[in-house]
Amino acid sequence: MPDAPTATRSRMRTLVRVRVGGLPGAFWVLWSGTLLNRLGAMVSPFLSLYLTQVRDVPLSTVGLILAVVGAGSVISQPLGGFLTDRLGRRAALTGGMLSNAGALLLLGHAQTVPAITAAGFVVGVTIDLYRPAAQALIADTVPVTDRTRAYGLLLWSVNLGFSAAMVLGGHLASRDFHLLFWVDAAACAVFGLLVWHAVPETRPAVPGHVTGSYRTVLADRVMLAFAAIVVLYATVFQQAFATLPLAMAAHGLDGGAYGVVMSVNGAVVILVQPLVGHRLASLDKSRVLAAGFVLAAVGNTLVAAASNAVMYGLAVVVWSVGEVLVFGVTAAIVADLAPPHLRGRYNGLLGMAWGTGFLLAPLAGTRLLVVGAPVLWLSCAGLSLLAALALLALAPAIRTRRPAAAQDPAKSPTS
Repeated sequence: MPDAPTATRSRMRTLVRVRVGGLPGAFWVLWSGTLLNRLGAMVSPFLSLYLTQVRDVPLSTVGLILAVVGAGSVISQPLGGFLTDRLGRRAALTGGMLSNAGALLLLGHAQTVPAITAAGFVVGVTIDLYRPAAQALIADTVPVTDRTRAYGLLLWSVNLGFSAAMVLGGHLASRDFHLLFWVDAAACAVFGLLVWHAVPETRPAVPGHVTGSYRTVLADRVMLAFAAIVVLYATVFQQAFATLPLAMAAHGLDGGAYGVVMSVNGAVVILVQPLVGHRLASLDKSRVLAAGFVLAAVGNTLVAAASNAVMYGLAVVVWSVGEVLVFGVTAAIVADLAPPHLRGRYNGLLGMAWGTGFLLAPLAGTRLLVVGAPVLWLSCAGLSLLAALALLALAPAIRTRRPAAAQDPAKSPTS
C-alpha cells in the first residue's frame, strides 16, 4: 500500500496530466507568449478613460473614435486570416504583433482628434492580425479530442495576464497614462519574436488541385450563421471595455476601481477554467456555448442594478463564468467547420464577426448609456438571450461537421 504522501503526489500528477498533459511544444510556446502579451495589454481597457481624462475628448467623440478602432478591427482578422493561409502561421503572427506595437506607440503620441482617430484605426487594423494564425496553429498541431482543452488553456493564459494587467494598468494610469502604451507595445514585440524563433511553421501541405478563398468561406452558410451569432455576443462582451468604465465613473468610481473590478474577470477565469476546461470536450459544444450566452444575460441584468464596486464585481463574476464556456468552445467549433487549408480564413471570418461587434458596441453602447444605464445593460441581456436561442437552432448543422479523430490532420503537420 502506498503511503499518504506518495498517494497525494500520484493524484496531483494525474490531475495535472488530465488538465495540461499531452499538448505539443508549439502550443506551450504560444501559451507562454500569449501570457506575456496579456500582461502588457493595458491600452484597450483604459482607452475611453485616456481619451476623456488626458486628451479631453467629449463623450460623443469618444464613442466615434472607439467605433473607428472597431472598424479597423473588422478588417484586422480577415486580413490576418489571408496572411495566415498565404504566408504561414509564423510570419502572420510575428508581423501582426510587431505592427501592433508600432501602432500603439503612434496612438500614444497622437494629440489632436484627427491624429488620434487615424492612429486608432491603425491600432484596430493591427490589433488582431495575429489571432487567426494563433488559432490555426492550435488546429494544426492539437488533435481534435484535445482542441477544446487547448483553446480553454489559451483563454486561461489570456486571463492570467489580463487580471494582473488590469490592476497594474489602473496604477500606471493614475500616474501616467502614456506608460500603458509603452508597456503594451513592448509586450507585443516580445510575443512576436518569441514565436518567430521558437515555433516551426505548421501550415499543412495542400495538394495543387485544392484551392480556396474567402468566396469559399462565404459560401458556407453554417459558418456565416455562426459568425452572425458571434456578432451579437461580441457587441455585448465589448461593453465591458467601451461603456462599463464610463458607467462606473457616473457612480463616482475611478479608473483604479474599474481595474480592480475587471481583475475579478481574470481571477474567475483563472479559478474556473482548470476545473471545467478538460470536461467541455465531452459535452455538446453548441449547448455549452448557449449556456455561456445565458450567463452573459444574467450578468448584464445584474449590472443594470449595480451602483457600487461590490455589485459590479458580482455581475462580472457571473458573466466571467459564461466567458469560460464561450471562449472554451467558439474557436473549437470553427476548427471543426474549417478545411485545414482554409483555417486562417475561417478564423479571419470569426474575427470579423468579433470586430463587427466591437464596432457596434461603442456606437450603440454610448448612446444607450446617455438614455440610461439600465436601458443599456438590459438591452445587452436581451441580445445575449437572442444569441443563445439562435445557437440552439443552428446546433444540428454544427454537429454534422465535426471531423472524426481518425481523420484528424493535426497529427501530422508539416514543418
